[in-house]
Amino acid sequence: MSSLGIVMLVHTALDRVERVARHWTASGCPVVIHVDRKVTNSAYSTLVTACSDNPLIQFSDRHVCEWGGWGIVAASQSAATQMLDSFPQVRHVFLASGACLPLRPVGELMDYLADRPRVDFIESATTRDVSWTMGGLDLERFTLRFPFSWRKQRRLFDAYVRLQRVVGMRRAIPEGLVPHMGSQWWCLTRQTLSAILQDPKRPDYDRYFRRVWIPDESYFQTLARLYSTHIESRSLTLSKFDYQGRPHMFYDDHLQLLRRSDCFVARKVWHGADRLYQSFLSDENSAMTPAEPNPGKIDRVFSKAVERRIRGRDGLYMQSCFPRATSERGLTAFPYSVLQGFSELFEDFEPWLANVTSARVHGHLFHPEKAQFANGGTMMNGALPDCASLRDYNPTAFLSNVIWNTRGERQCFQFGPNDSQQINEFLLRDLNASIAIITGAWAVPLFRSNMNFADIRCEAARLQQRETKQLELLDTARAKSRIRVWTMAEFVESPMEHLQTVLEDMGAPQPTHLTEAPTMVDLTGFGKFLQNLKNQGMHPYLMGDFPVNDVFGGQAKSFKKPYLVQ
Repeated sequence: MSSLGIVMLVHTALDRVERVARHWTASGCPVVIHVDRKVTNSAYSTLVTACSDNPLIQFSDRHVCEWGGWGIVAASQSAATQMLDSFPQVRHVFLASGACLPLRPVGELMDYLADRPRVDFIESATTRDVSWTMGGLDLERFTLRFPFSWRKQRRLFDAYVRLQRVVGMRRAIPEGLVPHMGSQWWCLTRQTLSAILQDPKRPDYDRYFRRVWIPDESYFQTLARLYSTHIESRSLTLSKFDYQGRPHMFYDDHLQLLRRSDCFVARKVWHGADRLYQSFLSDENSAMTPAEPNPGKIDRVFSKAVERRIRGRDGLYMQSCFPRATSERGLTAFPYSVLQGFSELFEDFEPWLANVTSARVHGHLFHPEKAQFANGGTMMNGALPDCASLRDYNPTAFLSNVIWNTRGERQCFQFGPNDSQQINEFLLRDLNASIAIITGAWAVPLFRSNMNFADIRCEAARLQQRETKQLELLDTARAKSRIRVWTMAEFVESPMEHLQTVLEDMGAPQPTHLTEAPTMVDLTGFGKFLQNLKNQGMHPYLMGDFPVNDVFGGQAKSFKKPYLVQ
């Protein structure tokens, strides 16, 4: 008969429990099963009857087991006591749950423990050495009282904790005990386990731990330190937890992942994972190469899973994972460019830019009338229509969808003070946004229009006010996007240099120097136009120091021809 005994704490999927128990006993390991008292008597009787033909399977006294309560410890004590009394040849007792599944042949575990006859495998660390405690309770779980269920009586639980903190209530830790915590799934030697269960002070220890929060993670972990001569502070059971402290569930598609871990037992396995049960409870599993358990091999996979659960994917929005406003992640899926004032200053700017950069260059995506998609399209990838009312219902979702559905392809769109301004806050916070602004360029279409000057003055005042608010918003410490701003006067004085900068920001596959720029609109008389606005009482300051005679640096500019660099 085996020197390894298995204690199983079960409450669901009793058909799986029978199969796993028989797997253990097939290698000579005795099994003592504790069935939660909340399980119906008929289901319990069915399991007992099904296992009655196997003398190595026994059932212990039943206790009610609530998460975080004393019942789990009481169940472990009862089953472990019965194991030690009924099977005197057992040297190690392995605590498992009904959702635990052996991953390697039982003989390998028995040989592993036989080579370490005095070693206790139990995760045991002081409160200052652990980082997994949840709810702000670490040492306080040992000094406060917890008579209420955290899951079923949350308000009473929280209120009583606050009351004890306010009035300064503290429980005294029994003399000689140093609280330790760790995984509840352990494998202890007979000497250590019997010393814990037969200690004359056990009634005092039990009385104290009954009011400790989650005692199954601290009772044996603390008392083992009193009696063990050699503790390896680790569990032989593979169990992974998410960022909320909930155990990961293993499914059929985790088969290869579990094999790579080289661990002896895994928890928590879904009761419907037929492929896992078939693979690991068959004789074929004996073909695995013996190796030291190494759950670190799959830690990277779980770390990525936790990161994906918390952060999601950049630019992918869903109800279950909506990014926080303070998140450092990109709000969109791929870098994109926002150009303001360029299409007003240059003729046929969008086709030129698309040809130079191979990007998809849109018009004004947030134009009041409709979204101006590239090449005059009415529908965008992902069935996004150009309808302005649908776009403005949720502008951030609209832009995120545009970028998500075209990720891998650089998107560029025009923007201006006449467009819907709801998107500005989003652009400010988006790490993927590259914004280039020529301030005051909105005046060029007014200058070239045939409107009455009084109407031009009113419209200019409105657009300047809107652009000023936009610039104030972007010029904050909260800005995460890349922002470049030129006044119109600065840009017109040296357009090639600034266009080169814009193209470099877009990652355009261009030579070192730009050799041709798009045709600039005819600005002859623009300086006088600005002066007329001033004379009418509207001060156009966003254009910069634009000369009245349209002469920069003592040399007149020819705005009708492209700029060429030989």
